[in-house]
Amino acid sequence: MTSSQKAAVVLVQLGREHAARVLSRMGPVEVEELAAEIAQLGALDPQVADDVITEFREMAQTGGFQVTRGGVAVARSFLEATLGSTRADDVMERVAIATPGKVFEFLLEMDPRQILSFLTGEHPQTTALVLAHLQPVQAATVLAGLPGEIQTEVAHRIAVMDRPDPDLVQLVAEDLSRRSSTIIPAAASTAPVGGLQPLVDVLARADPATEKLVLEGLDTVDAELAEQVRQRMFVFDDITGLEDKAVQLLARQVETAVLALALKGTADATRDKVLSNVSERARENLLEEIDLLGAVRLSDVEEARGSVVAVIRGLEASGEIVLRREGADEYVS
Repeated sequence: MTSSQKAAVVLVQLGREHAARVLSRMGPVEVEELAAEIAQLGALDPQVADDVITEFREMAQTGGFQVTRGGVAVARSFLEATLGSTRADDVMERVAIATPGKVFEFLLEMDPRQILSFLTGEHPQTTALVLAHLQPVQAATVLAGLPGEIQTEVAHRIAVMDRPDPDLVQLVAEDLSRRSSTIIPAAASTAPVGGLQPLVDVLARADPATEKLVLEGLDTVDAELAEQVRQRMFVFDDITGLEDKAVQLLARQVETAVLALALKGTADATRDKVLSNVSERARENLLEEIDLLGAVRLSDVEEARGSVVAVIRGLEASGEIVLRREGADEYVS
């Protein structure tokens, strides 16, 4: 079983309420991936379930586990508890369309360097189509290996891609399959595979040089699109992932009134991260400022958060902080 399949088994064992709490801590890409795996689970063999749970000993409870089954209904139930019914419907629609074909699934376990060799000399649209079907970490490695003049065009094509022609998808997949000696299923997916978020997911896992090159290239091709990508690269609640020194530097750069408005109604983890990295006096001032705000318009809060994120991006651009995504460290000079 793949790691995603094992994670799906564990979530099914947890039940709706606990599974929803776990999913709420994941990003949209991971949630959709797990929803697809849960939807495809049938009745679970007790021994298989026990073997999987053994790998998650820290989650084990005394007395064993209830063996149940996955399926579309279970996946939808978990998503509704996590995302609400509207967003759950959107995710399940994509899952229902995308799961039958999986024509590029054979690439998911392949070394990115091998994929890069397959794509050498291919049209940027073909490369974009393949990268849009890969895991973000894989796609980031392949993107970084492309010539600089090609990276921007491929990134742009990923961002504006919607629903590819199934025949084209099948043709490309069959060509790659022949070169890798892999048998693939028939293409059945007409779901959107590109868009802003897939590109953001790829760049978030790319090395800083590749990210910088692609974004600067997008500036010349479509400045508005480039700015939209930048806005999604780091959102306000991502502050929780910064090192303490980075948050301390940020707090010194943002006016108290703006920071207080940005913290209004935010997640406890974000609020605690900021408050724990300012002086006692500054913390008291911030809390007082937040209390005095009363009811505020959401648009004002979002504007304040955007201002804070702009400061973070400015600090990164100046080299005062370096954001290391995907679990790496942040540094402050």
